[in-house]
Amino acid sequence: MKKLISIIVLFFALSGISQTVKTNVNAQTFKKLIEEKKHVLIDLRTDDEIKTKGKIKGATQINFLGKTAEEQINKLDKQKGYLIYCAGGGRSADCADLMEQQGFKTIINLEKGFSDWQKNGFEIEKIN
Repeated sequence: MKKLISIIVLFFALSGISQTVKTNVNAQTFKKLIEEKKHVLIDLRTDDEIKTKGKIKGATQINFLGKTAEEQINKLDKQKGYLIYCAGGGRSADCADLMEQQGFKTIINLEKGFSDWQKNGFEIEKIN
């Protein structure tokens, strides 16, 4: 009986581990993942940040500092994979934690944010 209980506990423990994959990556890896086109790309910066500095081409904006950010995130398909970024990595790390708590399957954070993307000279889409 103890063996059966141990197996059941192990099964539930392992199934809990595999529910969410949350990863921090550098700009080079982030770029490769964008090119694979397997994940949804989300820019978590404000309108002013995007107007001033541009954005990564193909990104959808969710202003993580906005009043409706959590509501917008809740509406996303939790089974899809998401590439998220902000200016320096802080907001996107917080967003990744929130998404993990909400049961999202795959969350990939650009660890040092848009500033690292720029520093590497990767393509930026200017917004008018």
